[in-house]
Amino acid sequence: MQQPTFVLLHGAFANSFSFAPLQAELGLLGHRSVAVDLPGHGFGATYLPAYQAPQDPEGLATAPGSIKGVTLADNTAHLIDVLERAKRNGPVVLVSHSRGGITATAAANARPDLIDRIVYVSAWCPVELDVNDYYAEPEMATVDAGSLSLALAANPAELGLIRVNFRTAAPEALAAFKAAFLADGTDEEFLTFLNTFQPDENLDVGTSDDRAQAATWGRIPKTYVRLAGDTSMPPALQDRLIREGNALTPDNPYDVRTLEGSHLKWLVDPAPAARLLGELTEHPEPPATRA
Repeated sequence: MQQPTFVLLHGAFANSFSFAPLQAELGLLGHRSVAVDLPGHGFGATYLPAYQAPQDPEGLATAPGSIKGVTLADNTAHLIDVLERAKRNGPVVLVSHSRGGITATAAANARPDLIDRIVYVSAWCPVELDVNDYYAEPEMATVDAGSLSLALAANPAELGLIRVNFRTAAPEALAAFKAAFLADGTDEEFLTFLNTFQPDENLDVGTSDDRAQAATWGRIPKTYVRLAGDTSMPPALQDRLIREGNALTPDNPYDVRTLEGSHLKWLVDPAPAARLLGELTEHPEPPATRA
C-alpha cells in the first residue's frame, strides 16, 4: 500500500501552527502529513494593532475581521481542495480535532471518495442533533459554557464573528481557559499554546443538512480517539457521538481508541498520538467502493 498522507484539521481559534509538534513526531516515524488552515486562519487571520500591547478595547470591539462571513460551506470547499491534492499522492487519512470535526464531516458527506479513513480526536461529528443543540444535553452539563465570555472582546451579533481576547491577563479568564483546555499542563505550556490561538472565529457551525450522512460519510472507515481528561468535549459527549455514529452505520462502526489527557495535551505531548495514528496505517482496511 502506498504511504498515506495525514491531513490535519484544527479546531476553533486554532490553526496549522498547533500541529507542528505532532507533525515532527509523525515525520520521525516516517509518516507524511499536511496541516490545514481553514479560511481566515493562520496567515489569513486578522491580528489588529488593538490586540497588541497596550491593548485598545474599543478597537478590539469594532474593527472588522477577515473571518466575517466565512461559512461552513467555505471551509468545506477549502478542505476538499486540499484532499483532492493529497489524494493524487495516495491514500488520505483525515484527522480532525474539536470544531474541525464539523468541517471534516461535511467534507466526508460531499466527497467520501477522497478519504480512506476519517479520524476524530475529541471532535464534533453531529448525527442526531445540530451542534449547538448538543450544548443543552446532559453530556455537556459539566462544561463551563461561559469561559470564553470572560474574555469576549466584541458583540458577535454586531461584529459578525466571535472575537476573544486570548492576550488577557485577567486571572479569572486565564484560570478558566486553563481548566477548559490544558488543566494537565504546566502554566508555561498553557500560556505558550494560548499564544498560538487567534482572536477571531466564524459563526457558522452548519445545519441539519451537515450532520453525518450514512450514504456517504457512513462508507468511510472511521476512528474516534477519545481524550479521557477532556473538559471541553467531555468523555460522555464523545461517547454519545460514537454511539450515534455506530447506530447510523452499524455495519461500519468506529474503531475507538483512547488517549489520556485534556483537550490540548495530545498536541503539547504528541508522541502517543503520533504512535496511535501510525498504528492506523499498519493494517489498513481496503476502502469500500464509494461513488
